[in-house]
Amino acid sequence: MNETAYAKINLALHVRRRREDGYHELETLFAFVDDGDRLSASLAEEDFLEVRGEFVGGLMNPFENIVASALGALPHAPQGKGWAVTLEKNLPVAAGLGGGSADAGAIFRMVERAQGLPEDWAARAARLGADVPACVLSRACIGTGTGTDLEEVGENDLEGCPVLLVNPREAVPTGPVFKAWDGLDRGPMPKGSLREIALSGRNDLQSPALEICPVIADVLEALRETQPFLARMSGSGATCFALYDSEAARDGAAQKLAQEHQGWWQMAGKLR
Repeated sequence: MNETAYAKINLALHVRRRREDGYHELETLFAFVDDGDRLSASLAEEDFLEVRGEFVGGLMNPFENIVASALGALPHAPQGKGWAVTLEKNLPVAAGLGGGSADAGAIFRMVERAQGLPEDWAARAARLGADVPACVLSRACIGTGTGTDLEEVGENDLEGCPVLLVNPREAVPTGPVFKAWDGLDRGPMPKGSLREIALSGRNDLQSPALEICPVIADVLEALRETQPFLARMSGSGATCFALYDSEAARDGAAQKLAQEHQGWWQMAGKLR
């Protein structure tokens, strides 16, 4: 089996309060790009994970990453057998794209195709990470609570929207960014269509991430110069995204940034 671990972006991310359990109460609009990491799996004598790709070096121990945890969280092979999984790591690590969560989500979808998921799949996914349930769905949805309580959208008016992802090749761990959040509740995420929520919303982690990784400001400025209808940081950074009204505008922006910032990583695609 083959599956894409679709890159996750937060079109809006409102942090409402710190919870007593150490987590944060969130309201976020998840969206997914039609590209990302690639996984393949085949039946084997036991579970085995091989990691390849540009960003394999960003994984401290590829044999103890979230893919292995996802395999352990679900029955996925006949008695006494396992899966040999190959992960092609195309997404940067600690980048605000839910890369590890997306990989786990891809494993869940492969298990679903192979034999179906247990009724408590969402709870099992949430134990792996707050973004994992949304990444299992990998389609636009609204997340509340810690991000694990999901509401699917009735109409996705951003489906097929051209998007450009840009990362300055700076890893930004999530924990320090949340810790640097100033604790101010700036209000709920707006209502409306996905486009309206994205345009009227905000990312409350953008400012604390800029304090930790100032080059994010350069990425945002470079993207805004290409005239998207929205440019914003995703998640806790450092990846930023820009949405365009046409593929030609997106491709022109990608070419411009590739010429002017040759060290930056980028991925062009469409929203799912």
